[in-house]
Amino acid sequence: MIKTGNNVNIHHLAYVESGAEIGDNTQIGPFCIVRSGAKIGKNCKFTAYCEIRENVVIGDNTSFGSRCTISANATIGNNVTIKYGFVLTDTPDLKLGNFKVVEGVGDNTLIGANVTLMPGFSIGKNCIIGACSQVRSHVPDNQIWFGSPAKYFKDNEG
Repeated sequence: MIKTGNNVNIHHLAYVESGAEIGDNTQIGPFCIVRSGAKIGKNCKFTAYCEIRENVVIGDNTSFGSRCTISANATIGNNVTIKYGFVLTDTPDLKLGNFKVVEGVGDNTLIGANVTLMPGFSIGKNCIIGACSQVRSHVPDNQIWFGSPAKYFKDNEG
């Protein structure tokens, strides 16, 4: 069974598995997939072709552009804006066999288009990640990073 709040709009071409929870006023666009155990907050928006895998937790007021993939067990904070083509990967550490380490994204963060967050790394609160970046390090709170690999640019004072 899917648990939905009030005024939830799930496009008829989206697929939401039993066991998912979707908060009030959230919109799930066409061709999105929400897997079992995912918990999506209030006032969220998924444009199209997004995949939210098992046991992902997404905070309130968070929006995704099209073609975003959030790997199982990740956490995305409140008030996060993610542009299109974002991938939070869960590729296993080959030295550890099939063991996967997945982190997440902190509150009030903006992520540009076509960003990849590599396994085991996180993006802190109040950060900005520039478009087409590959994040291969932990990004501390209140910083702006960009590039491939992403590197520190300056503090985010806004």
